[in-house]
Amino acid sequence: ATFNLNDFVGHEFEIRELPSAKSGVCKGSEQTCRTNYLAVTENSEQTATLNKDFVVVFEDDQIRAKQEAQGLVDACQAAAKEKLSLAIGDEALTLTVMDELVNCVQSGVVSTLSKANEELAFQAGIRLDMAAKMENYTCSDLTLNTSTALETTVWKGAKDKKKRSVQIMLNRPASKIHVIEDFIDEEECAAMEEAAKKKLHRATVADGKGGSHFSKHRKAMQAGIKVPWAEEASGNAIARLSRRVYDYTEHVLGLGIQEFGQEDLMSIQYFGRGVNDTEPDRYTPHCDGECTGLPHKPGNRMATMVLYCTVPELGGHTNFRNAGVHVKPKKGNGIFFSYIDPEKLIMDNGFTEHSGCPVYEGEKKIVTQWIRYGVDDENPWDSFNTLGVKIDESED
Repeated sequence: ATFNLNDFVGHEFEIRELPSAKSGVCKGSEQTCRTNYLAVTENSEQTATLNKDFVVVFEDDQIRAKQEAQGLVDACQAAAKEKLSLAIGDEALTLTVMDELVNCVQSGVVSTLSKANEELAFQAGIRLDMAAKMENYTCSDLTLNTSTALETTVWKGAKDKKKRSVQIMLNRPASKIHVIEDFIDEEECAAMEEAAKKKLHRATVADGKGGSHFSKHRKAMQAGIKVPWAEEASGNAIARLSRRVYDYTEHVLGLGIQEFGQEDLMSIQYFGRGVNDTEPDRYTPHCDGECTGLPHKPGNRMATMVLYCTVPELGGHTNFRNAGVHVKPKKGNGIFFSYIDPEKLIMDNGFTEHSGCPVYEGEKKIVTQWIRYGVDDENPWDSFNTLGVKIDESED
């Protein structure tokens, strides 16, 4: 009998032989009933086969991979041994046979990896297609709560020493999503809203040519707020908030991120006009930085912090469709997501693509900080165009 075990990770099984219905006895030594044991690991494609000798033959993806690799090596070795038997005393022929052995193994590995990559690409394509089709259904479910966290931890602020609960929603080398409790307070929200009052304008998106334009895919009002760093020591609320953002970014990524040359804090506001609004305020799926899986371009974005000051009565959730992560807005909370591997400096491959679901009733007022790597006072964020190219270089 063969059993599929993928649904029983962490379980242990005892397998007992039952007496034969005909003879009334078992087939063990001296007709005793045999017993065996099986533990299910966290590996994939696990199966267990109980053979006629009551021996459990266990297989999973890693065991099969090792067996396939060993079979490949054995076949190449067998061919090499046959030729080496004819090359005794012939150094040149021996070296040729050894080269053929290496080439045999390399060719087999390339073929196997090519098939595996083809399968992975096929499955990734299905996953992305399913995520795209589910996007509108997910955003339309106004009762949907925040996804279950992988784990919950605590972060202690470097300046205020306050302990904040952090829900880890996604934790991949180049793709992290955290929900942080009570990251922004009333005073900081009020300061940002007041600073934005006279500056609010229609939000834009990158136009794919290095500039920006208005788009039906992003409907909101926004205002960039310069951080008054000179007033940080005197307790300025906006400077205090911005410092906390950079402290948390450094806590997660450890890239030596500082405020110099970074983008302004952004006040973004969405307004609900009823559930029958055919063009509600929203932001359709997008990546804040590059999400191609390619190396990071110096001076480009690599992390985002979104902070909730006012939450709508209906709608306004944040949905990371490719990661299966959905976040219901909660006043004072923050969503931090990074899209760079801090060790290899490789960008995310689409897991942090996200949308701001439509706002139907009430208002959604958020503070957003886009964080860049490779900027400073001499190379500030606005010296790069929306393609991530240094403006003076793009004009050459």
